[in-house]
Amino acid sequence: MPHIPFLSRLHIREYLALMLSFFLIALESFIALITLMLPTPIITLCYKATRRAFNYLSTPQGRRQRQKKKAVSSSIANASDFVELCELFGYYAEEHIVQTKDGYLLGLHRLAYRRGEEGLRVNYGADGDTMKKKVVYMHHGLMMNSEVWVCLTERERCLPFVLVERGYDVWLGNNRGNKYSKKSVHCAPTSTAFWNFSMDQFAFHDIPDSIDYILATTHQPSLSYIGFSQGTAQAFATLSIHPTLNEKVDVFIALAPAMSPKGLTSQIVDTFVKASPEVLFLAFGRRAILGSATMWQAILYPPIFVRLIDHSLTFLFGWTGVNITPHQKLAAYPHLYSFTSTKSVVHWFQIIRNGHFQMYDDEAPPSLALTNPNKYYKIAKFPTRNIKTPIVLVYGGSDSLVDINVMLHELPRHTVAKEIPHYEHLDFLWASTVNELVFPHVFDALEEYAAGDTSSPSGSITRKEKRREFRSPARFAFPERKQIGDVGDEEDEDESSSSPSAFRANKLSQNTSHQHAPARVPETPSPAHGVRKTSITRALSGSSKRAHTPSPARVAAAITPSSAQPSASENSPPNHQDSPSGTQLTNQTSTSPSRNSFESGRGVYGLKGIQIGASKAVGGLISDMGVGVGGGSRSRSGSVEDLGKKEETKKRRWKGRKKGEVVA
Repeated sequence: MPHIPFLSRLHIREYLALMLSFFLIALESFIALITLMLPTPIITLCYKATRRAFNYLSTPQGRRQRQKKKAVSSSIANASDFVELCELFGYYAEEHIVQTKDGYLLGLHRLAYRRGEEGLRVNYGADGDTMKKKVVYMHHGLMMNSEVWVCLTERERCLPFVLVERGYDVWLGNNRGNKYSKKSVHCAPTSTAFWNFSMDQFAFHDIPDSIDYILATTHQPSLSYIGFSQGTAQAFATLSIHPTLNEKVDVFIALAPAMSPKGLTSQIVDTFVKASPEVLFLAFGRRAILGSATMWQAILYPPIFVRLIDHSLTFLFGWTGVNITPHQKLAAYPHLYSFTSTKSVVHWFQIIRNGHFQMYDDEAPPSLALTNPNKYYKIAKFPTRNIKTPIVLVYGGSDSLVDINVMLHELPRHTVAKEIPHYEHLDFLWASTVNELVFPHVFDALEEYAAGDTSSPSGSITRKEKRREFRSPARFAFPERKQIGDVGDEEDEDESSSSPSAFRANKLSQNTSHQHAPARVPETPSPAHGVRKTSITRALSGSSKRAHTPSPARVAAAITPSSAQPSASENSPPNHQDSPSGTQLTNQTSTSPSRNSFESGRGVYGLKGIQIGASKAVGGLISDMGVGVGGGSRSRSGSVEDLGKKEETKKRRWKGRKKGEVVA
């Protein structure tokens, strides 16, 4: 196909996909317009008609199952707001309003009291009668609000309620434009100017201003941040551009983290996104996106609405939703959607298209005629490697929106990642096993990096000590990063020598050279470490050419110094008559470490081996297994003087040889 300016940017099938997408958007807008003009009796009639059709097509067993769970799921689904959802479980929720520096009014919700503690004062000034609690801040994902955290059918699976019962002061935030933050002091939500925001405004204003308000209200020096989906991306962005904010956040726990997704499962929508993200403005306008979602919820019977959402998520992201029970979907899906700007969704499509966690691109893309447009045009990226706050990623193994390789490459080295196998994106909110698989990681991170942090000076020192301990490369050398092929593999190997295990090994080597430690017999290595039985048999065979046969203890120290076990006769005096031969020793151990084990041990113990007994170096690295002084079986008839002369001859020969040669 010849190159045609502008038209050649896409393939013919991609243009067909775009036209189909526009047709579906137009059809949806037409139905929404008709629905808005319909009177309430007509909408009720449509609802009842869909209910009868669904019950007629469903099985009797399915109808009985829905009836059993209907009481709980219906009350949660029909709850009007966050406060009412909390009251269903017996918790008292406070509502707060924070004004951002650019004039938006954001709604905050607070759960500070266990059931029965409503009369107490929690984190209220510096009075002695107030109860001090550690503060936790939680933030929702894209096109959501704070209700998604508390619309669960069991209290034990609701993370905010569990945190409250564990003694935390829990705050839940909301983005500008959603159900609880649809107001500004400068413009009305009916104007286009109100919706002119993207994730940049979330990072520069919403998150830092909310955190400052919470800390000022609770009189606490810091808090812990728990984010979900876009709530994690907003934290990545705001912590990277606000250095002082890192001192106000003890630990950042990212559930289903989002930074730079690879794309969408649907080829049609993915092509639509990557072709030109700004096309969304033509489809949805420059105000709120998908405003008709509430219309579909109003006219459809709940099980049908759930099926519609499930099919949409499968079509867009490939999620199956098998980890979320049907009655949980009936309770939670009505609270899933909340308003946001079209510009914030376009921002995500720009990130997907360019493959970078970047700020919003306000300018038109450069001319495609340029051979190297990046030379003249570069979009500002969020400097996420500058984050100092401890980061704990908890991601799903089946989450199509998480590219853990790219994410770890863009985050600081102290980041810790934990995978939950077979978990998808929404499972971190509503899965039936979320309290068993996800909550323990959250509690461990909070107790590790946020425990003991109070407003007192001593508590602040404890927090700083934990932060320094967390940032130490020796303590948090992330092993998964090397497995996923990070560019810093060589640096990881250098830092691993300063890890606690390597330090203990060096300490053991020093102690054995001065304290005459008792001999130890090698532990049988597992086959996973790689074994070469033929090499170790040849090394320890009863050859008459060997000048000296070390005792089993010395061979053990030379072969596996770091994984040894006490010998049964370690306290008895050496007896050359009773020492087993090399073949016998091989039969006892049956396996041996590979060459890699010797070479890795050489970095800790040195080229000459560790010091044992009367400060004599034990090599044991012979044949094709590495460098060292060879030792084999000794004839029992040889005298001690002959053995000494042969050993001296061996030493003189060894001095003249180059490093790395194999001793015959």
